[in-house]
Amino acid sequence: MAVWEADQGIELQKIRASQRHLIYNLLAYLAISIIEYWLAAISKSQTLRADAFNNLSGIISTVLLMLGLHIAQDINDDDIAGIKLPNMKTKKFLGGDQRIQFVRWRYETIFSLVTAVVMISIALSVITDGFHGLTDPATRVVPQPIALVGAGIASVIMLVVWYMNRQTGRKLKNAALLASAQDSLSDAFTSIGTMVAIGGALAFNLAWLDGVTSIVVGLFILYSGIKIFFSTSLNLADYFDPKAEAEYRTAILDVHKVHQVVELKAHYNGNVVSLDATLTVNGKMTILESYQLSEKIERMLRKKFGIIDTDISFIPDPNSFKDKDVKGHF
Repeated sequence: MAVWEADQGIELQKIRASQRHLIYNLLAYLAISIIEYWLAAISKSQTLRADAFNNLSGIISTVLLMLGLHIAQDINDDDIAGIKLPNMKTKKFLGGDQRIQFVRWRYETIFSLVTAVVMISIALSVITDGFHGLTDPATRVVPQPIALVGAGIASVIMLVVWYMNRQTGRKLKNAALLASAQDSLSDAFTSIGTMVAIGGALAFNLAWLDGVTSIVVGLFILYSGIKIFFSTSLNLADYFDPKAEAEYRTAILDVHKVHQVVELKAHYNGNVVSLDATLTVNGKMTILESYQLSEKIERMLRKKFGIIDTDISFIPDPNSFKDKDVKGHF
């Protein structure tokens, strides 16, 4: 119980720090979206408007992620999504307390999935508007030079946000912030591409380039949304990287007294990983020895891979018995 509460406390501190950091992301995305949308209306740039919608999806994803992190850290709440919970605190029932907290941490993944759906909807809207602009000659215009200012501001701010997210994510070892950093870098490249496209349209007087680039930006948003959708869907479907599970299996096999790893399954619970494993050991091992072995394995996995909880089951190795022992047992 003491170890679990300590691990839970550390994880909750990381979640709170991540949530505070996301406030800066929200303010940055909000400022960029307002500036780009305003300048897009002035300059008549479809590409800048598409990039503004791209950053609007960043606002939505940040808000949803913050909401998920808020639910994940609310350990004193007596319900989940309106469903009343039993009072595990008074019973000191570790298993139930862990299970409930793992459910809370999965809200981070759930809201990431919702974000992906929103991004796909925005992308389809941007792509549709881009095609309408290309097919209607009256709307094909070379954007005003002021559009370059908006794209330049967005590029600089997003590069700063990417750097801050990456540094903080590495410091806290938080997957949500590291994923957010990757999204921020993609948004920065999108804004840089927007700036280059607008500059090209102005330099060569290409009225169609602005519309084409807006479609490209829409396709990029669509790709990012689909990628997040599939990754979060797999996590919620309890999929785990087989290569990582192979590393866990090898590490457990290296522990003295472990004969074989019969079954191993890792699970994502929001930002943390838990593990179930079934091992074969000497059938004559005492209960105390098996308990000490399981604690040793759990400490090793926590230190080496950051796995917050490991449940181990033991099966006696038939080779550890002599024939007379088996016959005597029956």
